[in-house]
Amino acid sequence: MILDNPAWHSLNGPHARFAEAHGSARRYRPDVSVFVGLPDLRDDGVWSDLAALVGPGVEVPVTGAAVAPPAGWEPVSQGTGVQMVDDGVDARPDAEAAVLTADDAEEMRDLVDRTKPGPWRARTFELGTYLGLRRDGRLVAMAGERLHPPGWTEISAVCTDPAHRGQGLAARLVRAVAYNIRSRGDQVLLHAAASNTDAIRLYRTLGFRVRRETTFATYRTPAPAADPALRKARP
Repeated sequence: MILDNPAWHSLNGPHARFAEAHGSARRYRPDVSVFVGLPDLRDDGVWSDLAALVGPGVEVPVTGAAVAPPAGWEPVSQGTGVQMVDDGVDARPDAEAAVLTADDAEEMRDLVDRTKPGPWRARTFELGTYLGLRRDGRLVAMAGERLHPPGWTEISAVCTDPAHRGQGLAARLVRAVAYNIRSRGDQVLLHAAASNTDAIRLYRTLGFRVRRETTFATYRTPAPAADPALRKARP
């Protein structure tokens, strides 16, 4: 199903304009997003394509089933997440929520740096519509759209300045972003780290359900001298 591999389907579909490719491997342009897309993690040739695409000694996040890469790839980190889908979200517009643009890029980066909602790059906001709420002219909360597999759009970068938490700002923005997604005919999904129980609780309250658990891991691509190892059998 498309949602089992959302980055791959995004990069081969609505987000193809952001894609770089080598063989069957895809990735977002590095200034847009950290994510890569692979059609089948069990295929050693796909990993070879990915190594050629990103270069030697580079850390690459890979999301999907818990499949070990071929020899020569160095594990860096691993965790578990959940994929959630709309199961009756009370989506609604928010008159106060403003569309964020390139003019807001520095403020968006500052808020992300302070709240750590997930990976962010200089052009991440180009992936979809981002909405923000301000207090005294300062951006204090935002949420927006990231992965875009056909027929679906992911809500991401949901974050609130610590001084303004507990006011329901994140919930308002999630409902507003969901409203925009539904309005153009897409369905809504999102992802969260399994350890982020507060966020998962909020999303359940808003009307999301867990569709599946997923594994996210970071590996370092082989150094040039290790390239032949890519052709060896898995250990």
